[in-house]
Amino acid sequence: MKSMKNQFLLIATLLLGVGVSLAQSNCSEYYPMVDGASFQYTNFNKKGKEDGKLLYKVIDVVATGDQVSATMQMDISDDKGNVHSTTYGIRCEGDVVQVDFKSMMNQQMFQQMGETEMEISGTDLQWPNKLSVGQQLPDGNMNIKMQMAGALNMNMNVETLNRRVEKREQLTTPAGSFDCYVIYSETRTKMMLGNQVMPSRTWLAQGVGMIKQESYNKAGKLVSSSLLTQYSM
Repeated sequence: MKSMKNQFLLIATLLLGVGVSLAQSNCSEYYPMVDGASFQYTNFNKKGKEDGKLLYKVIDVVATGDQVSATMQMDISDDKGNVHSTTYGIRCEGDVVQVDFKSMMNQQMFQQMGETEMEISGTDLQWPNKLSVGQQLPDGNMNIKMQMAGALNMNMNVETLNRRVEKREQLTTPAGSFDCYVIYSETRTKMMLGNQVMPSRTWLAQGVGMIKQESYNKAGKLVSSSLLTQYSM
């Protein structure tokens, strides 16, 4: 059960923190919505040791009026070679990019647990196309109620709070050098009688999306990070 909980926390954090960072059209300046675009991230643990990879790919883009929607495929591989895949939807409308939580938590993610019924509700996490230092960003939340085979019930609540643009910073990775905005946020997760608050920072670059993400414990010490190592559009 502990490994199941850790997997949920990982997926929830990734989707809330970086899910929208990969979705470019005329209405999206920071989140590439280009059919076939792909982005590879390398994950590291708190000691800086490689701890798996993330591969995002834009597999479908549809434009309707002033709204552009994209379907994203996300493959998560751990240091043992295990791969978990899901698809989710994002959309750009006006000057905001946002995630559809119901499509993010694709039921294929839970097939290994047997028959599962899920009820999902929440508020889409928004990322404005125009960013500036000191800007406050809207909160987001997601509630999941699950009933699994064997009458096991599980509820999870994930909130993304205190989101703000801290600063601009130059960042160099194996994928290149980027001019980034640094966004701070806190992810509060309530699940199975346990609560966890995980502060994080995300580096966003115009036209590419997420370049780096760091997650910390409640004392502010680094516990994990992800870094863009290659991409194509």
